Amino acid sequence: VDPAIGEAGDIDTAIVTLKYEGGAWGTIDNSRKAVYGYDQRIEIFGSEGCVMVGNPTPTEVIINNAKDTISDKPLYFFIERYQEAYLAEMEEFIKCIQEDTKPPVGGFDGKISVQMGYAAKESLTKGSFVKITK
Repeated sequence: VDPAIGEAGDIDTAIVTLKYEGGAWGTIDNSRKAVYGYDQRIEIFGSEGCVMVGNPTPTEVIINNAKDTISDKPLYFFIERYQEAYLAEMEEFIKCIQEDTKPPVGGFDGKISVQMGYAAKESLTKGSFVKITK
């Protein structure tokens, strides 16, 4: 979409397809071109229902009428969106150190996300699926 990003050796729009060991499939859609704000959503669909988490907005007001659906745009930048979450993570980490307890997120969680990123890049380069092993 943006030639300058391609010239810098990066991409601005991507779709990652995931196949899990249990047979489930997932997709991750990424774009740097969400001109209306910092858009991150998650939707999980299953045979017995679905879960959806939307974008936080400055207000929760949504106006629906015969012509339009109107609402605030998502918060513009990730710092606005995650400031409280980053603070909560740091507080929890400090608490775990003080109380000598295990954090809810460990090294494996970080490792697998990095492996997924590298596998996505390799898949883009090769033009084929890449298997991630434990």
